[in-house]
Amino acid sequence: METFDIRSVDEIDPQRIINFLERRWGSQMVVSRGKLHDAAALPGFFACHHERVIGLATYHIVDAACELVTLDSEVEEIGVGSALIDAVKKAAVAAGCHRLWLITTNDNLPALGFYQKRGFRITAVHANALEQSRQLKPQIPHTGLDGIPLRDEIELELPLTP
Repeated sequence: METFDIRSVDEIDPQRIINFLERRWGSQMVVSRGKLHDAAALPGFFACHHERVIGLATYHIVDAACELVTLDSEVEEIGVGSALIDAVKKAAVAAGCHRLWLITTNDNLPALGFYQKRGFRITAVHANALEQSRQLKPQIPHTGLDGIPLRDEIELELPLTP
């Protein structure tokens, strides 16, 4: 694949973002730390290759912390995820944030490796958090990647320097 562009979600028809989220997450609604997010309504960035959306990152800023709510790439090993994280980091720093953090689930071993290679550190394990998450989003399955039971949220953080 050739190169891709990173653009603000403000530059695309919102329905394309909704369609992408529904393909990747089964819904535009995402739960993290007991909060239900409408990811399609959040600020973010998308990766585009010849006008085809191939990646998306959405985020939510509260005080001096920026939560990376979603990060998805339909094409791996070409730097889409890293480029999207970089775009979110720049937006977070510009907003005065001191940390970028995210939640993944205990089954998502590829994500744990991906984020740690990019400087994120595990800062908390929220045991059995998915029980509460399923109350907000009942479609969350009970079994995840490689047949691993989905139970826990794992919090990772990257300190930001202005």
